[in-house]
Amino acid sequence: MTPENEAATRYFSAITAALSGLEVFMRDDRSPLYRHGIVAKIVAEYIARLDNSFSCWRNRLGFMETFRISRAESGFPVFQNVLELENDRRQADTRLANIPLADELREEMADFILRHKEFPEALQKSMAERLYLEGVRSETTFGPFTLAQTAKVSVNPKTGRPYYLVHWAAFDGSANLPLVYMVTVEDSSEDMIGQLVDRNGKLNDKVDIPLPVEGLLNPELAHRFDDFTEKNSAYTLSPATIAVNLDKDFEPLHPKQLRRVVLGPFYSAGITDNNSTVSEVLAKVRKPENAWLLTWTIQEVYSKAEKPGRKGLFSSEKATQEFFIDTNDLEAARQGVSSYEKHALIPHEAYQALYAAGEAQKIFSGYKVHILSKGQVISDV
Repeated sequence: MTPENEAATRYFSAITAALSGLEVFMRDDRSPLYRHGIVAKIVAEYIARLDNSFSCWRNRLGFMETFRISRAESGFPVFQNVLELENDRRQADTRLANIPLADELREEMADFILRHKEFPEALQKSMAERLYLEGVRSETTFGPFTLAQTAKVSVNPKTGRPYYLVHWAAFDGSANLPLVYMVTVEDSSEDMIGQLVDRNGKLNDKVDIPLPVEGLLNPELAHRFDDFTEKNSAYTLSPATIAVNLDKDFEPLHPKQLRRVVLGPFYSAGITDNNSTVSEVLAKVRKPENAWLLTWTIQEVYSKAEKPGRKGLFSSEKATQEFFIDTNDLEAARQGVSSYEKHALIPHEAYQALYAAGEAQKIFSGYKVHILSKGQVISDV
C-alpha cells in the first residue's frame, strides 16, 4: 500500500467513525434535534447518504491511485470527487457490462496465482472496480444536489393555509461542505387550499398524501421550486437571503422558517491541516481511529410577522415576510440568521488529549460539545 493510500485508509476510518457517532447523537434523546423528531430524521437520512458516498469512495481506492480532500479548509472530499461519483453512477450499468462477473474474476485470479506464482494486480483492480460500480449503482449517495421532498403537510389554524415542511441538500463546490436545507412554507394557492383544508380549517383527511412526496407538494410550482433551490443553495448565500428570495419569487408561497445544517469542518490527525493546534494535539492520540473532531452548525431564520398584501385596480403587492435577524448578536448578524448553534463531536480519548494540553476551552469556545464514548454520546461537558 502506498503512503497516499495508507493516509486515505486512515482518513476513511476516521470519517466513518465520525458519521457513525453523529448518527448515534441524532438518536440520543438529549440531542437538540431529537425534540424535533422529523428534523432529526431528515438530517439522519442525509448522513446515511454521505456515509454511503464514503463507502463507495473507499472501494474506489482499490483501482484509483489518489483521493483528494480539502485538507486546509473543510476536511471533506473536494467537489470533483462528488461529481465523479455522480457521473460513475450514471455510467455504472454500461461499465459493468464490460467487466467480468465477480465469480469469473475470482476464478481467473486463482488460476493466475497458480500459474504465475504472483498476485494478479490487474484482476484485483477489475474486481475492485466491479464492487465500486455495484455499490454506486445500488446505494443512495450524497450528490452535488438532491432534489426537494415534502416531508410533512399540515394547516395553520390562524391563516387557514396549508403548510409544508420541505427539505433538500447540496454539496457546496466552493467550500466543499455538505449542506442540508429545510423550509416550512405556507401555500395560499386557491387550488391547494380547496384540496387540503376542510370546512373546519383542518387538514382534509379525505385526501391521501403518500409522504414523503417528491418535490414541492404544489404541482404547479414544483418544477420552479426545484430550479429555485438548485440556484439558491450556495454556502455563500445566507439563510436570510435564501428565505427573502423564496418569499419574493413565489407569490403564493410564504416561508415561515428556513433551517440550514452545515456539516463540517472535519479534523483528522495527520490528514487535515485546517487547524494547527487541533492537528498537533490529535497527533498525540494513541488510537488513530479516535484522532478526529467533527463540527457542524445549525442556522435558522424565521418570520416574525407577515406584511399583508395589497390588491388594487392598477397594481398589487403580495404578502411579504419580515424575517428576524438577531442584530444584538454580531455572529448571528454576520451569518444572516435569527439564531444558530455550533456543535462539536469528538471521541473521549481525543477530548482528553485536548483537555490535558489546556486547549479544550479555547478550541470549543462557543460550541456545544458532545463526547463519543463506548458507543454513547455525552453532551453538556
